Amino acid sequence: MNRRDPDLILVIDEGTTSTRALAFDRSGTIVASAVRAITQHYPASGWVEHDADELWSLSRACADEVATTVGPDRIACLGVTNQRETVVFWDRLTGAALAPAIVWQDRRGAALCDQWRADGLVPAIQATTGLVLDPYFSASKIVWALANWPSVADAAATGALMLGTVDAWLLFKLTGGAVHSTDATNASRTLLMDLATCAWDADLIACFGVPATALPTITDCAGALGFATIAGRQVPIAGCAGDQHAAAIGQACLSPGMVKATFGTGTFVLAHAGAAPPISSHRLLATLAWRLDGVAAHAVEGSVFTAGAAVQWLRDGIGVIASAPETEVLARSVPDSGGVVVVPAFTGMGAPHWRADVRGIITGLTAATTRAHLARATLEAVVQQTADLLDALAADGVTTTCLRVDGGMVANDWLCQHLADVLGLPVERPRVIETTALGAAMLAGVGTGWFADLAEASEMHAIDRVFTPAMAPDTRAAARSRWAHAVRQALTT
Repeated sequence: MNRRDPDLILVIDEGTTSTRALAFDRSGTIVASAVRAITQHYPASGWVEHDADELWSLSRACADEVATTVGPDRIACLGVTNQRETVVFWDRLTGAALAPAIVWQDRRGAALCDQWRADGLVPAIQATTGLVLDPYFSASKIVWALANWPSVADAAATGALMLGTVDAWLLFKLTGGAVHSTDATNASRTLLMDLATCAWDADLIACFGVPATALPTITDCAGALGFATIAGRQVPIAGCAGDQHAAAIGQACLSPGMVKATFGTGTFVLAHAGAAPPISSHRLLATLAWRLDGVAAHAVEGSVFTAGAAVQWLRDGIGVIASAPETEVLARSVPDSGGVVVVPAFTGMGAPHWRADVRGIITGLTAATTRAHLARATLEAVVQQTADLLDALAADGVTTTCLRVDGGMVANDWLCQHLADVLGLPVERPRVIETTALGAAMLAGVGTGWFADLAEASEMHAIDRVFTPAMAPDTRAAARSRWAHAVRQALTT
């Protein structure tokens, strides 16, 4: 390979439980990858934290490893995608983290949200941001940190505070402190951005008491975003988006009505909604699909907090399984869940319920219940939560004819087939299930000029398999009824 002709796009995909780097060629094939597990910290009930320095050091290590493996001169550009809503606080002068990163799953802002709700802020928040008022989003995390962590409050008082979602933290560190920016998709998840203008909203910033000088500049999702030093070589950063937006791009959901679902730590369904900000009447979210050349495309989103995290709980929390792939074997070993229903509301319930106070329950246990029944019921819960989101989409007028799925969980054939059965829809699994990273690569390809637009970049996307529904309608209806009954129990417990 001519050293003057870089032929790969490097992506940093900084997730909730792991961070990884992947090198893609123009066809969308993964040429090399590296991954590191992220330490989860749970200092109190409902609290989830990450070590911000660990997020950076692991991301840098993965990127350097992949670049070294393929050869640094082959890297044409860098794309970044990240866990959203998680907030990092750091010092403007030293670049050092001032406190733990407060993770998107964290619920410590619930009391603040209750107060803002009582103050009548809900209509203004939803009209401006497209979001519901929930501690899931960044604003309550920021306000809590300012009130409870002296290191953050002192930095704010002196003007030394910088803050942002994980993309902003990584861009700052990757560029050696030269860039303090966030892309519009990540900014749209903070409760601080006007969805119609893609600018910070001065009224909300003042209402919440967030120091405007600490916020990053909002940018497009592709273009000249800065330069990073990767394995000793300067590489242009050309693409950036929050993980779920990147996944929708990686799934080539580029036209209104196209829908994807990502199954990672949580489940996130995005439906492309076109040029105008959508309005949901069924407690879904209006958000961005992307912003390119100053022009935004929009989406409707449903967010479920616990999916792969429930499988992780089976493994690490109660020792029912030794590894995640074992759930497929166990699910196939029994004809049904034996009447067991798991509602995995470990950190509250997201869409369409938005109840930060709810916790998980298991119903239908008997002396005949085995670990196979429990594993199957956990996978069924992931599917049923997805069905709730598609029902809400349908009620909002979004007709889904096919669901494109991605994320680590969809390597499980049983899960994909059960999803098709319960939804009564074909389910398409892509050749590259790491579509979050693929979407970031597509954005970087557009930003660096490899592709003219996302439509051309979508040549990187390909379908691996289509799962078609085979469940009888009455069986489907009975399963949905059992799930609805269990959810009502969780909501009223």
